[in-house]
Amino acid sequence: MSPDPTLAEQDPAGGLTRSGPAVQAPPDPSPPDVPRAGTGSEHPLGDGLPGTPDPVRRTASRARWVLRPVVIYAVSRAVALATLAVSGVVTHRSIAREVSRWDSLWFLRAAAHGWPARLPLHDGHVAYNTTAFFPLFPLTIRWMSQLTGLSLLASGMIISEVAGLTAMIGVWLVVRHYADQSSADRATLLVAVFPGSFVLSLVYSEGLVITFLAFGILALMRRNWLAAGILGLLATATSPVALAFEVSCLWCAYRAIADDRDWRSLAAPVLAPLGFVAYQVWLWRHTGNLSAWRDTERGAWHSYPSLLYPVHIVTVFLRDPIATTKTGDILFVGTVFTVVAAVVAIRSRMPMPARLYGLSAAAMGLVSAPIGMRPRFIFLAFPLIMAVGIELKGRAYAAVVTLSAVLMVVAMAYSVTSFRVFP
Repeated sequence: MSPDPTLAEQDPAGGLTRSGPAVQAPPDPSPPDVPRAGTGSEHPLGDGLPGTPDPVRRTASRARWVLRPVVIYAVSRAVALATLAVSGVVTHRSIAREVSRWDSLWFLRAAAHGWPARLPLHDGHVAYNTTAFFPLFPLTIRWMSQLTGLSLLASGMIISEVAGLTAMIGVWLVVRHYADQSSADRATLLVAVFPGSFVLSLVYSEGLVITFLAFGILALMRRNWLAAGILGLLATATSPVALAFEVSCLWCAYRAIADDRDWRSLAAPVLAPLGFVAYQVWLWRHTGNLSAWRDTERGAWHSYPSLLYPVHIVTVFLRDPIATTKTGDILFVGTVFTVVAAVVAIRSRMPMPARLYGLSAAAMGLVSAPIGMRPRFIFLAFPLIMAVGIELKGRAYAAVVTLSAVLMVVAMAYSVTSFRVFP
């Protein structure tokens, strides 16, 4: 609370000098969109409206910035939903039937029936089952359905769309923390229309994961260790890819302890992986098998870590580009884009927490066979996309964002009309 201006005034050093009417401080010469020196981006939107009370300025600033990612997201989802509608005319299926496929179907099964107490077997191998799908997203669908009376599908679609919006707000705020408003707009738009973003209009967990991770990265940059740890916990309870966030938490804790002896920073790396750990422990108690999730991934989805997998993808494509499958083409292009975006991110001025998460998430995707760098797994490494959006400007940016939007439409249409390519 400010002192009563009728009682005292402050000298230039900040001390109280004498009673009498207050002397008004000279206005801050910094432009409203440029953070003042020494403050970082704690107030990333500037000082708001001059001459108005602080609460009014803050309200006006919030209203102004929140509209930007909201409009960007709304435009991207309008394009995605239009694609779904056109695809429905072609396939003669409702939008509900189009979105309840691929992983959407498994998330809805987990929401409806939970996770098996005994892993199903087929020809001696673990068969497809919901164990591969982490619990927070399906449980959120179930809880919303129970609270509102909506169907599981309707609940899942609403959660996905809303989580996509909060994810874009988080992305915008992360960029605005260290760059200007134009950079935040460009980065958010490119993330919103990235080909993998089509899953935000299906029943997929990506929107929820990116929301937790974007705000978790923001919490790390603001040294809010407890919030970062809790957000990391929620993210790792939603997707195993979120374990990459632990790298950012460890680096920030190391720097905070080395520079400032801030031992509270350990809250972030301690809490962040507990979502993943809790799910594995629960599966152990539930099924009697400590490796239930890993056995399901390997047996049913044939998924396993391989350091040589990206080399295999590139080699197969270059050996005979014409004979490769559509999946091979997608993985090759995704691998090349990931490497280029990683180089851009490394050379950019992106803060280390965001950069480390993006690089770590991309590394996890690159060595995950046969998943690889499909569009939605690059999407989860969103700081790399942000870096490209920030660095590109003018015609180069316009060309890339247009191509990205077109590919998002193609990815959406192909995923809901064909079972030939796993999205």
